[in-house]
Amino acid sequence: MEIDRPEVVAEVTAAFEAYEKALVTNDVDALNALFRDDPRTIRYGAGENLYGYGEIMAFRTGRSPVGLGRTRSKTVITTYGTTFATASTLFERPSAAGKIGRQQQSWVKFAEGWQVVAAHVSVIDPPK
Repeated sequence: MEIDRPEVVAEVTAAFEAYEKALVTNDVDALNALFRDDPRTIRYGAGENLYGYGEIMAFRTGRSPVGLGRTRSKTVITTYGTTFATASTLFERPSAAGKIGRQQQSWVKFAEGWQVVAAHVSVIDPPK
């Protein structure tokens, strides 16, 4: 298995950046399209545990569009073969001053393109 084939990393990076743009602009349709429509898709959020595409979609639809801007750092995208990848990043939001956000996603390439099948978001105090 090849890890980090340049063309695959480029594909996943483009999907990840599309997700980021949709997230900070609250483009719910784009966010929904980037998550796999499957009852096994999971998103653990900062304050919620979402099991299945339906719960994730309902969360996105009901989420406030205020304060979604953020600054990212230490983004790492790693691909395994041509159909699986992970994306991890740290982020800071003005609405959560003094905290560090962590986001991790598992991406799979389907016929429809790259989609998130599992995600985790948490916010912590900065390490000392």
